[in-house]
Amino acid sequence: MSKLEIRQFPCLSDNYGYLVHDPASGETVAIDTPDADAYLAAAAEAGWTITQIWNTHHHFDHAGGNAALKVATGARITAPAYDQHRISPADVLVEDGDTVQLGDISADIVFTPGHTTGHIVYHFASEHIAFVGDTLFALGCGRLFEGSPADMWTSLSRLRRWPDDTVLYCAHEYTQSNAAFALSIDPDNAALKTYADEVAALRARGLPTVPTRLAKEKAANPFLRADDPALAAQIGLAGKDAVSVFAEVRARKDAF
Repeated sequence: MSKLEIRQFPCLSDNYGYLVHDPASGETVAIDTPDADAYLAAAAEAGWTITQIWNTHHHFDHAGGNAALKVATGARITAPAYDQHRISPADVLVEDGDTVQLGDISADIVFTPGHTTGHIVYHFASEHIAFVGDTLFALGCGRLFEGSPADMWTSLSRLRRWPDDTVLYCAHEYTQSNAAFALSIDPDNAALKTYADEVAALRARGLPTVPTRLAKEKAANPFLRADDPALAAQIGLAGKDAVSVFAEVRARKDAF
């Protein structure tokens, strides 16, 4: 069981905000900053003080509240070095392979270009928890606004190597639409059909479908299965390489 406490709350139209608290040190980190007011309200409700901000990438719905939260709390802002000219203000710049600390607990920095060229994720390996921003969604992945299919497939392949019980905190509630798309290209996948039914039931009750677990995504998320011959055959690309299959799946999702 993780030593960390996590508060998840809705922000903007479909973002999730996350506060991660280390009871031992009293430190609290805000993962991304879609809406400073929502973070301050969540922290106040929990009785926590935000001491750090960790950004995954430069998009406004992930870093737009940095300045206001820093003014309100004095929090130290950690951001990807690859985005240093696009995220402001930033106190600490990190790259692939670096670590950051929340009290005595470390999170690894994993560079995951694709959605943007500077995207990173934060992996608390000891806790089996990761905050994956817009790289990986439940049953989906981020649009390729800046990177290539090869970039994103490499990034997702890195995440796929984590332990199956890794809990993935994604940044958006997109799962129901992602499920509909996944079923359109992989209709015979039993794990996917079960997952889609679970998602529909949760959303019918107004409940979040995030976080998810890596094992579920590996079985059902088509973006993690581009090297599966069964999926390649399903979309008419039998024998093609994984990047080609991924690119086709992403193109179909963009047009879905």
